Amino acid sequence: MTHTPSGPDRRTVLRAAGAAAIGASLAGCSQANVFGSEDDGVVLPPPENYEKVADVDLPHPAYGESLPEATVPAPLHDRTVTTTEFVGERHAMFTFIFTSCTTVCPGLTATLRRVQADATEEGYADEVAFLPVTFDPEYDTAAVLEEYGEDHGVDFEAGNWYFLRPETPADARDVVEDTFGVAFERADDADDEMDDGEMDHDEMGHDRHFVHSSLILLVNEDGLVERAYTGGPPGANTVIEDARAVVEGW
Repeated sequence: MTHTPSGPDRRTVLRAAGAAAIGASLAGCSQANVFGSEDDGVVLPPPENYEKVADVDLPHPAYGESLPEATVPAPLHDRTVTTTEFVGERHAMFTFIFTSCTTVCPGLTATLRRVQADATEEGYADEVAFLPVTFDPEYDTAAVLEEYGEDHGVDFEAGNWYFLRPETPADARDVVEDTFGVAFERADDADDEMDDGEMDHDEMGHDRHFVHSSLILLVNEDGLVERAYTGGPPGANTVIEDARAVVEGW
């Protein structure tokens, strides 16, 4: 697993921000493409709060910024995927989850799934890749990720959905928090024992809790962020409209 952070050291930014960074909301908006231009490399206009946050050193990639690069195993495809490997070929959507989450993560997954379904229905399935990244590789094995995807209606046959799973908790920290700026911490006091790098699921169950920020990235084919949705799952219709606008305006 390799990663190349983009911009200032993201761990330093996150630690300095402290707990207040978790759950901070900087939601995007959907508007007609009247402000975008070929010069800035994006299709969508700036989000409604862009002027207020343009000079803020955000921990995560923001509107108009380049997608960070990290190479992460995609266990259901039996290979690794580099986050920038679709640059020049497809637009992409990213989010960051753990499968035993019962709060925000199902909504984040559902948002990507809704866009995937729309892409299939509207004929742009080959133009967008979907890449949810787990930050709980101890629990989220390939089998768990596959079952989670099936339970949430993911269309694996579409060939555009890639669950990414860092190999170790340290790798997850490097990729999810340091590179992409998504803060997360274990919120329980469990001192889980590991056996050959994997958890005993029967003993562990789903009693795993993380406090974490939420992020969905909509990235265009040139690898520039069109939208960074934070503060919880955005409205699926808004994201679908944004994704369609990027595809149609490219």
